[in-house]
Amino acid sequence: MPSLSVREIDEETLRLLRIQVAKHGTSMEEEVRQILKRAVTTPERLGDLAVRLFSPAYNNGELTLPEREIHKPLSF
Repeated sequence: MPSLSVREIDEETLRLLRIQVAKHGTSMEEEVRQILKRAVTTPERLGDLAVRLFSPAYNNGELTLPEREIHKPLSF
């Protein structure tokens, strides 16, 4: 697998990265891999999300909705 070296990282960035690594409980290398991956991948678009959630190809044609509660009209 290819590797990458990054030189001349300022001290503040490195300090913040160490804090983030400690919070996530990962290695420095894994944390940087995840940061780079998020930086270069495209987030899911809203239309793609809707297709994934509601398209019969993804949910076997079944869309389960919660039961509705019938409320009495308010009286003022």
